[in-house]
Amino acid sequence: MHPALSPDSIAVITGAASGIGLAMARKFRSLGLRVCMLDQDGERLGAAASAMAPDPHAADQGLLARVADVSNADDLAAARDAVMDLWDRPPSVLVNNAATRTGGGSGAPIEDWRAAFEVNLWGVVNGVRTFAPAMIEAATPGLIVNLGSKQGITNPPGNTAYNMTKAALRTYTEALEHELRGTPGRKVTAHLLVPGWTTTGGRQHQSGAWMPDQVVEYMLAALGRGSFYIVCPDDDVSAAMDRARILWTASDITEDRPPLSRWLAEYGPEFERFSRSL
Repeated sequence: MHPALSPDSIAVITGAASGIGLAMARKFRSLGLRVCMLDQDGERLGAAASAMAPDPHAADQGLLARVADVSNADDLAAARDAVMDLWDRPPSVLVNNAATRTGGGSGAPIEDWRAAFEVNLWGVVNGVRTFAPAMIEAATPGLIVNLGSKQGITNPPGNTAYNMTKAALRTYTEALEHELRGTPGRKVTAHLLVPGWTTTGGRQHQSGAWMPDQVVEYMLAALGRGSFYIVCPDDDVSAAMDRARILWTASDITEDRPPLSRWLAEYGPEFERFSRSL
């Protein structure tokens, strides 16, 4: 277990009203952490927090729920201040989970492109800039987890805007961890969580998908090993297939193939041979 995930530590989770964020909030509470749940959907957030509250009459239930839009740095600053006011110390854990799939291809409305970047990239940057300085200054074990996507690695055709936000987020998180490693006496680590096919957002569960709790358990095991890249398989795509897809994508450059060659019919047989060879 990562040392930041100790009883009585504080975790801040964005997008915590449902899906992976809610699963994390529940798991962290079961480990004895205090949890601040942030989400822009106030109704869903209130219902989720109420279901988790052990005693609705207790003054401090180890749980704080606040409506916040991660694209608004002032909302996150207010949440940080609320955490300090309630628990008198900064969080040890920050999970930047909030995301939107709004976007589309290159011809999508510019408003959708901006919305995608505001949440998926700037929301994470805002979260780190708001909470990380105090986490680092505290000189106690700390943990930052940013939610990436396989689409930010292999870039499948379709939602180009979403792919770009997640690719940029990967680069940002890699640089963040590198900078933290260069910090004298560093106690805070950064990690990129890349879920596989997961049933979230109230969607009907389908065979092959993982449930959010499975993603969280996989993440905890990987954090215990010190992994930075936490690429989750699912019941449809194995870790071996993920590895083949990632390696093939990277080798489009080194092998001078057309971009996104895995989705070109003429490269189909070659990719199949490649994936079987690993």
